[in-house]
Amino acid sequence: MRISDLLDLDELCLTLLTGDPAREFTTVHITDLPEPGRYLSGGELVLTGLMWRHEPEDSARFVAALAEAGVAALGAGAALLGHVPADLVAACRAAGLPLIEVPTEVSFRTLAERVVPRLAGDVRDALGRHRRLVAAIAEGADLRELFELTTAELGVTGAVLSASGEVLVGAADDPLRLAKAYLTAPRLPARVGGVTLFAVGRGHRAAGWALACDGDLLSRADLGYELAACVGLERSRMEEGRRVERRLAEQLIVAALAESDAAELNARLRMCGIDAAEPYAIVNATALRAGATRGPDPATLGGQVVEELLGREVVAAAGADGAVAVVPLRERTAADLAARLRAGAEVLAALPDTRLCVGVSGALTGAAAVKGGVEEAGHARRLAEARSGGVVTSDEIYTHALLLATVPGDVRRSFTARLLSPLLGYDRKHQSELVRTLGVFLDCAGSWNACAEQLHVHVNTVRYRVRRIEELTGRNLSTMADRVDFFLALRDTGTPPSR
Repeated sequence: MRISDLLDLDELCLTLLTGDPAREFTTVHITDLPEPGRYLSGGELVLTGLMWRHEPEDSARFVAALAEAGVAALGAGAALLGHVPADLVAACRAAGLPLIEVPTEVSFRTLAERVVPRLAGDVRDALGRHRRLVAAIAEGADLRELFELTTAELGVTGAVLSASGEVLVGAADDPLRLAKAYLTAPRLPARVGGVTLFAVGRGHRAAGWALACDGDLLSRADLGYELAACVGLERSRMEEGRRVERRLAEQLIVAALAESDAAELNARLRMCGIDAAEPYAIVNATALRAGATRGPDPATLGGQVVEELLGREVVAAAGADGAVAVVPLRERTAADLAARLRAGAEVLAALPDTRLCVGVSGALTGAAAVKGGVEEAGHARRLAEARSGGVVTSDEIYTHALLLATVPGDVRRSFTARLLSPLLGYDRKHQSELVRTLGVFLDCAGSWNACAEQLHVHVNTVRYRVRRIEELTGRNLSTMADRVDFFLALRDTGTPPSR
C-alpha cells in the first residue's frame, strides 16, 4: 500500500509532513520504544505516540534506528504534545523517511483497522497474479505472452533488452543507450531519463537481460522486481532446454577433435541442426574479467555472451580452450557473422573490467571440416586475447600478427626496444621524424620518390633520414632481412608504420 493511498482516506485526516507519498509499506507496527530496531524487519509504517522523546536530540536517534531497520514511513501522533515537533520533522527529512502526522482524534487502533484489510487485499491481488502467471506458463506461454500478461496486471510498460541492446520483447526508445546504462550502472535498479532499469536474474551483466520500465519506479520498486522475476522465470525455463543442445554441440566437437569416422561426425552435425552440405562457421570465445575470483569462468561466460549476441539461435559449449559454437551461415557469410559479433562487442566494451575475445573461422562445409574450423577459431581467439579483446577472423591469423601473438610479450617488447630505442631517443632530442620516415619508407616498399611524396619533403631529405636510421641502428635498409625486422618492430608497437 502506498502512503498516498493512506492519505486519500479522508476520515483519518492525515497530513504528510515530509517525504515521498509514493513510498510503499507492507505492514503497520506500533511502538514507543526509544530503540525499536530489533523488533522491525523493514517495510513497515511505524506509528508512535512520542513517549520516547524527552529532548530534541532523541528524535535523531529514534529516526536513525528506523532508517537502519529499513522502515518505509513514520506516523507520529499529536496527542502527547499537541503537534509533531520540528526536530522530528528535520530528522525524518534528513534521513529521507516519510513522516505523517496523526491527529489527536484518530487512534492508532482505528488507523490500523482501516489499513490492514487494504494490505491483505494487496496480498490477495499478488497471489492472484501469481496463480494466473503459473497457469500461463503451464499452458506454454512464451516470453512475449508472459511479458504482456504481467505488464497488464501490474499496470506498467517497457521492454526487456539484452546487454548488447537487442529488444527481446516490448518497446524501448534508444535501446543501445539503455543497454550501456545497464552495463555501467553502479547498482540496479537505476533511473535513466524517463526509464527505470532492473536486472533480470543474478547472472553476469555481459550475458544478462535488462528490464526497462517506463517512468520512475524507484519508489515502487516492488513492481519492477515482480516483473523482472517473471521474465527471469521464463529465461530459466528457456535455459533448461538449451542444456541438451549444448551437450550435443560438445559431443560433436569432442568427436571431431578425436577424428571419429565420417558417418558419426555427419550424424552429430545433423543433430546440431546443420546438414552436411550446409555452410557453417566455428566461433570460439572467452570473456576475461580483471581480478575476478567468483562467478562464471571465462569460457562459460564467453559462451553465454556469444549466445546472446547471436540472438540465442545457437549454443556455445564451454571447454578448456574457450566456448565453441557451430553457427549455420545460411543467408550470410562468415564476414557477416563477424560483423554482427563486433557490433555487439562494441556495446559490451562499456562494461568495466571485462574483455570479450572472439575468434571466427572461415566458411566450412561437411563434418570433416569441424576439426580444422575449431583450431582456426581457437587461433583467432588467442590473437584477440593478445590484442586485449575484440573479434578476430581467420583472414587475420594467416599473417605476421599470428606469429607475433605466439611470442611472449616480454620478448617482443625487448626486440622492439632494442631496435627502435635509438631512433625514438634521437627524435625526442632533435624533434625529428626518423620513426615516421621509417614507417612510410617501408610502406612504400623502399621507394625514395613515393616516400618523399607522401611525407611532402624533398627526396634528398628522405635519403638523409634513411642514412641516419642506418647509422643509429647499424642496420641496412637495402636488405630484406633488416626491412622485415623494422616492419615487425613497428607493428608490435600497436601502431601501423605509416602513422
